[in-house]
Amino acid sequence: MEWLEASTENCPVQRTLDVVGEKWTLLILRDAINGVRRFDDFHRHIGLSQAVLSDRLRKLIASGILTTAPYQEPGSRSRNEYRLTRKGWDLWPVLMALTQWGETYALGSEGPALDIRHAGCDAPVRVVVECSAEHTTLTPRDVTARPGLGAHPRT
Repeated sequence: MEWLEASTENCPVQRTLDVVGEKWTLLILRDAINGVRRFDDFHRHIGLSQAVLSDRLRKLIASGILTTAPYQEPGSRSRNEYRLTRKGWDLWPVLMALTQWGETYALGSEGPALDIRHAGCDAPVRVVVECSAEHTTLTPRDVTARPGLGAHPRT
């Protein structure tokens, strides 16, 4: 079965984009990965409306990417912090790949907002694709794609 003959109904890219494929959602994830936990901090840092932020946070919680934990400032009512789950942290390489692409192709002359380096040796961090046998730095020419278990013909 050729790619154009396969149904994309079960495509992992499409299903992932259904959950996180919207600008504001990715920016919320970027901030959560960088330690932002509170609604007001997301709102102030990202600059989106409270209604849109509430909606995106609700969707991220419903999909199991974020969870809430109560906190209370002295003299204030109880509120929720938003914390990444394991499923949320597993999106870190995706955001790192977007960062790497953006630094290469979309960055202004002022440079990146963050300089991400390996804590052990201070080298810049980069994203690579490797096979499960640890052959690193693969390119599209190094791989083959064939129908997976969930593939079925387009109807």
